[in-house]
Amino acid sequence: MQRFTRLAALAISAMAAVCMHQAAHAADKFTYITNWYAEAEHGGFYQAQATGLYAKAGLDVTLKMGGPQVNLMQLLMAGQADCVMGYDVQTIQVWEKGIQAVTVAAAFQKDPVVMIAHPDVKRFEQLKSKTLLVGSAGQVTYWPWLKTKYGFTDAQMKPYNFSIQPFLADPNIAQQGYLASEPFSIEKESKIKPTVFMLSDLGWPPYAMTVVCSVKTIQERPRQVAAFVKASMEGWRSYLKGDPTPGNTLIKKDNPNMTDDLLAYGIAKIKEQGAVMGGDAAKYGIGVITDARMKQTYDLLVQHKLLDPSKVDIKKTYTTQFVKDLKVMP
Repeated sequence: MQRFTRLAALAISAMAAVCMHQAAHAADKFTYITNWYAEAEHGGFYQAQATGLYAKAGLDVTLKMGGPQVNLMQLLMAGQADCVMGYDVQTIQVWEKGIQAVTVAAAFQKDPVVMIAHPDVKRFEQLKSKTLLVGSAGQVTYWPWLKTKYGFTDAQMKPYNFSIQPFLADPNIAQQGYLASEPFSIEKESKIKPTVFMLSDLGWPPYAMTVVCSVKTIQERPRQVAAFVKASMEGWRSYLKGDPTPGNTLIKKDNPNMTDDLLAYGIAKIKEQGAVMGGDAAKYGIGVITDARMKQTYDLLVQHKLLDPSKVDIKKTYTTQFVKDLKVMP
């Protein structure tokens, strides 16, 4: 009897060891690279990491920061990331170069790009008489659209060098920015409240803060992509509707230059504008992308000769398979 008991105990111990070994190796490694230094606009992903949502989904996620010198598509195609934080315009355009990148979810229903003017400007049309500072990326995305829609000219446009000082020094200047970044810096430094125009409110259609994967990743790791998308969107709901402290702590760890007041400002603006939980997300869930919206962006790019339609099939640039039944409701 004692021998049987010892054998049984050994068997149970061995089974426990096997289970612990399997559990330790159960999580699938998954790398996601963002589009900039860690900030509130990345909060849902950091929240999912900090609160264990990725781990619960069976993923061992590594979040890496992007930045001005980081070529996300190059890293994606080289296999250095499973997915990257994308932007519809770029993701569609890279197909012209043979880069097979696919949008699988959109954390932001609204592109947070803004034009910032001095307080005397009340209507967007008034910017026709101003000098507009636009970055190199903006010059080949929304600038052609703005010229057509509002009659702006290249003569009034100058390059934006990512400093707010020219704006502060000249009341005749308006500049590009991001919803939760430059407006805060301008108000804090100058004590004036600038006029801020979100381009998405004027009809600019692209999604932002998207999850973009290679065709290879989607084909070979669909379960992991689905798990990452679901946990990330649950992270966004937690970040915006719960306590964002866990996510903010990780953001500040990755980006020591980030401050609590800027994070609080960013969260408030994201909520105020319904950037994550508004629009189609309010009906179909956070992260949703639709055929109609993607076609709208595609058609705009073609209209402004920013895309050769003979080289790009819009249906190949995105998929709704990971979000159509997700239903992570706000």
